[in-house]
Amino acid sequence: MSLLRQVFGPSKDEIWQQLAAEIHADYVEGGFWKGSKVEASVHEWTITLDTYVVSTGKTHIAYTRIRAPYVNKDGFRFKIYRKGVFSGLGKMLGMQDVEIGVPDFDENFIIQGNDEAKLQLLFQPLKIQQLIEAQPAINLEVRDDDGWLSTQFPEEVDQLVFKVVGVIKDVERLKWLYELFAEILQQLCQIGSAYADDPNVVLK
Repeated sequence: MSLLRQVFGPSKDEIWQQLAAEIHADYVEGGFWKGSKVEASVHEWTITLDTYVVSTGKTHIAYTRIRAPYVNKDGFRFKIYRKGVFSGLGKMLGMQDVEIGVPDFDENFIIQGNDEAKLQLLFQPLKIQQLIEAQPAINLEVRDDDGWLSTQFPEEVDQLVFKVVGVIKDVERLKWLYELFAEILQQLCQIGSAYADDPNVVLK
């Protein structure tokens, strides 16, 4: 065993290859300009795990992200993230925070969106709540494509996006995130906000 492996543990690529094998997904080797990624199929959707780096000028910050384009039936969008130090101040200043009627869940998360009734329906299933609670850090939302340098989406297509600072090398956590994406996408169909159709988008 190499000294680096003894000190830092398995590499990201080793962990992600293990993940791909366990969830029957495709591990796509990275190149000079692009890192490796894991692509899993759930019904007609493709869920893609990768990393990207943001430069602040003085340092570089790595993010783990998961994306899944889908056909958005009614323009419904949402965002959910854990409450932090300034969440209370934000609510005092009028920041939206929809409650779903589950005290512990409502206490731990900020939920925002453009349809309050659908927000409550989306997060009502216990399994979705448990998978979200299992994440020590979470920022999950529906948004448009990734900008002009990325794949351009058809007008009716949006994407479910998770991102967090750092590179996740915990296989179980990543498996739970894939399961969360699958559950959310299916629940979006159940509440009439997504079609179970191929969005015909290949992410860059």
